[in-house]
Amino acid sequence: MPLPELLRKYFAEYGYWTVAVVLLLENAGIPVPGETTLLFAAFLAFSEHKLTLWGIIIVSVIACTVGDNLGYWIGYRGGRPLLDRQRQIFRISEQHLKRGEQFFLRYGSATVFFARFVFGMRIIAGPLAGVLKMPWKKFVLFNFLGAVLWVSVVASLGYFFGSRWDWLMAELEDVQFVMAGIAVLVLLVFWRRERKKVAARAK
Repeated sequence: MPLPELLRKYFAEYGYWTVAVVLLLENAGIPVPGETTLLFAAFLAFSEHKLTLWGIIIVSVIACTVGDNLGYWIGYRGGRPLLDRQRQIFRISEQHLKRGEQFFLRYGSATVFFARFVFGMRIIAGPLAGVLKMPWKKFVLFNFLGAVLWVSVVASLGYFFGSRWDWLMAELEDVQFVMAGIAVLVLLVFWRRERKKVAARAK
C-alpha cells in the first residue's frame, strides 16, 4: 500500500496518535518517515479539517522532545556499542553517523538544534548526544527549541501548500534545503543574543 494511503488510514483511525507515535520513534532513533507523516497530517488538517494545525504542532513538539530524550538516555546508558548495534539493525549508514559526529565536534550543543533539518541526522542526534555525554540541560534546551522551529515550519508547509501536495512532495529536497537555511539564520540570531548578554555581564 502506498505511504499516503497507509497514513490516511492510520490518521482516520487514530488521529493525532499517528503523528505522535511516528515522531517519537523517529526521534528516539528508529528510521520511520517522520517528516512525511508530519506534512501529511498538516495536509489532512487543510483538506479534511478533522485535525487542526495547532493541535498537530503541539502534539508533534511534545513527541519530538520526548523521543529525543529517550534517544539521549539510550545513548548515554548504552554507549557507542549500542549505537553501532542500532545502526546495523535499522540500516543507518555509517556516513550519517560520521556526519553527526563531525557536526557535534564542530558546532557542539547547537548540533541538536540544527540536526532536525538535515536528512538522516534527526534519527541519530539524540542517541549520539547521549553517547558523547553532552550536558543534559543543554540538550533539553536546544532539543526543545529545534523541535518548536522544525515542527512549526514543516506543519505550516503541509498546511499552507495543502492544495499543491504533489508539488510539495516532488520538491521536498529543495524544501529541506530552505528549512536548513532558516535553522542556520535562527541559530545565528540566538548565538548573537547570547554573546551580547555575556558581553553585558562582563561589563
